[in-house]
Amino acid sequence: MVQIRLAHTTDAPAILGIYAPYIEQTSITFETETPTVEAFAERIESYLQNWPWLVCEIDGRIAGYAYASRYRERVAYQWSVECSVYIHDDFLRAGVAGALYQTLFEILKAQGYRNVYAVINLPNDRSVALHERMGFQWFATYEQVGYKLGQWKNVGWWRLILNEFGMEPLAPVPFSRLEKSFLDPLFSNKAKLIKEG
Repeated sequence: MVQIRLAHTTDAPAILGIYAPYIEQTSITFETETPTVEAFAERIESYLQNWPWLVCEIDGRIAGYAYASRYRERVAYQWSVECSVYIHDDFLRAGVAGALYQTLFEILKAQGYRNVYAVINLPNDRSVALHERMGFQWFATYEQVGYKLGQWKNVGWWRLILNEFGMEPLAPVPFSRLEKSFLDPLFSNKAKLIKEG
């Protein structure tokens, strides 16, 4: 059975099991120390106040997750967010990332966000291909902006526009205050995009 749903703090061990190898063995994330399960559960709970954090569960296992986070601190940036998606190696090329992202972006659109940014540590052809399939467009590369695992790394920025840009926009609705009746049908519909088994 395939299910897309909101993450719970009890998912922290499984989600961290997917994420930790990226911290410890790659520069795909610039995070350098693996958080404790407790700290990661607090991160999930904290993010869910303002932005969606989704998981895909296949036959009882967390296959992947996606979430949004703050772009920058200043109030004038409040209509923009960053996004991230991570998939367990056992579930690559099953459509999990695309389904999670489609779901995430529909929720962010309903919240009133205009821009979603993907920050990709380069080279990462698989991530670039995924984001460009989702409609993101590259607009900048920060050269030698980070150092991890003995190398200076370039970071590319991609942008997806979610909503039109009008004058006097209303502030985005925090996820904790969003009317959520549309979520269950959305989750069910997007889960059908994922190949099972």
